[in-house]
Amino acid sequence: MFQASSKVLALPQLLEAVARRRKNGERMVFTNGCFDLLHWGHVRYLEAARNEADFLVVGLNSDSSVEGLKGTTRPLFSQKHRAELLAGLACVDYVTVFCEPTAQELVATLRPEVYVKGGDYKDPHSLPEAQVVLAAGGEIKLLPGAQEISTSRIMEAIVNGEGRL
Repeated sequence: MFQASSKVLALPQLLEAVARRRKNGERMVFTNGCFDLLHWGHVRYLEAARNEADFLVVGLNSDSSVEGLKGTTRPLFSQKHRAELLAGLACVDYVTVFCEPTAQELVATLRPEVYVKGGDYKDPHSLPEAQVVLAAGGEIKLLPGAQEISTSRIMEAIVNGEGRL
């Protein structure tokens, strides 16, 4: 029986899996984020990301890094549960958790052929990871996202008693 948790790997195991796939001529697309409350915007984005290369690796911000980025009321779900949700998606091949506020170090280690972020970013060169990606010969793509939905917007709607989003 398949278990989503088998796709959640610590960095040493992820590096082994990536090396095997690259040896077979496959290219990696990488993205990262908090994915605090998985919603349809995330799913659309991750499916589009997966179409950019042969396999998708998602770097997931740890609980402590989400709290540092979003405040003390976040994350809503633990990194263990967020990782399991992401790994349960067919479009996601691997998930790994990182503790830093940005994915620069992880990107430098993995050296993805394609690095993607959502369309809420306007200039790919403004991304903290941009220089690392480009120095390793990778390409950066900004994918159109669903800007009308976000975890913050969902939380706001719940607090305000709004109907459907």
